[in-house]
Amino acid sequence: MPNFTRLITLFQSLESLTIGIINEDRLGLYVIYIQAKRYKRESTIGRKDIQSFGRALAGKQANKGVFITTSSFIKSAIDYATSVPQKIILIDGVRLFELMIEHNIGVSTVRTVELKRLDSDYFED
Repeated sequence: MPNFTRLITLFQSLESLTIGIINEDRLGLYVIYIQAKRYKRESTIGRKDIQSFGRALAGKQANKGVFITTSSFIKSAIDYATSVPQKIILIDGVRLFELMIEHNIGVSTVRTVELKRLDSDYFED
């Protein structure tokens, strides 16, 4: 996501659903709607869930949305997300894990390896 002032105006946590709205600017002219669902790895998110999310975007007057799940999306859900005028980003469990590692969130370092090379400038006169 781009670097912007993060003002969370709504954050509601339910049992397996988190909904949030992030203002991209201080006035709230541009908003990103976020929905996160924690499902078992073998579960899938279908087109109906993404259609419902798209309607929620319209209801919140948002033209951007991020749908995050710990499971995965079926092809029709992915196809729908790419076909609507709103920008809908889908993050599945694998991508979520990659992002967690990339941004060092919810992970810890187990081992660090240090590689060295010869500094040829040290040996020059």
